[in-house]
Amino acid sequence: MRIGEIAALVGVTSRAVRHYHHIGLLPEPARRANGYRAYTVRDAVLLARIRRLTEIGLSLDEVRDVLADDAGRELVEVLGELDADLARQEREVRERRRVLAALLEAPLTSEGPLSPGLAALLERAPATGSPAAAKDREHLVLLDAAGGGAGAEVYAALRPLAEDPGVLELYGRLDELAGAGADDPRIAPLAADLAAAVPDDVLAVIPQGEPAATGIGRALLDDYPPAQREVVRRVMETLAERVQGRTS
Repeated sequence: MRIGEIAALVGVTSRAVRHYHHIGLLPEPARRANGYRAYTVRDAVLLARIRRLTEIGLSLDEVRDVLADDAGRELVEVLGELDADLARQEREVRERRRVLAALLEAPLTSEGPLSPGLAALLERAPATGSPAAAKDREHLVLLDAAGGGAGAEVYAALRPLAEDPGVLELYGRLDELAGAGADDPRIAPLAADLAAAVPDDVLAVIPQGEPAATGIGRALLDDYPPAQREVVRRVMETLAERVQGRTS
């Protein structure tokens, strides 16, 4: 194969191949009498591995380390790994297309497109003018779009909670804390009541490691004023303890 052929086969540019040669990541192949590089299947496998490793976020230096570890592996083993990776990508594409088809069938909203599970959940929620409820809705939409761990099972488990009229009273109490300080005496009882309102069925389908006040959870917390932030932090802490108790 010539450089254009191997680049097209693997899905990179000829310029990228030359760059990998320049930095020593991809060894120069033997050249024909006419001076053209002659690439083999092994070169294509190595180039495909470089592409895949860079696509998942590794730096070129990190890719170099991985390739050094793989140097003693048989070609058939590397080919098998690449085939398994292609199969995984095919499954992911099919799942994305399935979700996309469901989104195209559902009516679009100002918040959308939403996953079918979240759309069904929000349809069940009673209408309310609560700013805290609106913020919860925004956060769910954000997590849904970002793939923050919630899925159809979580949304289905949340439906009884969304339909519970008592939740509106809890939102009202949370709204009352909008201008309060983080030491307000109403914080502790409200946090306890909110955590108690979350059924065990929801905890049973929460992804491992959630809820946690780190990463995106930390960013969501920072979206609240002080007293409300402390309420939500305590709720997340209590739910995390319940999840830990359930799995230990």
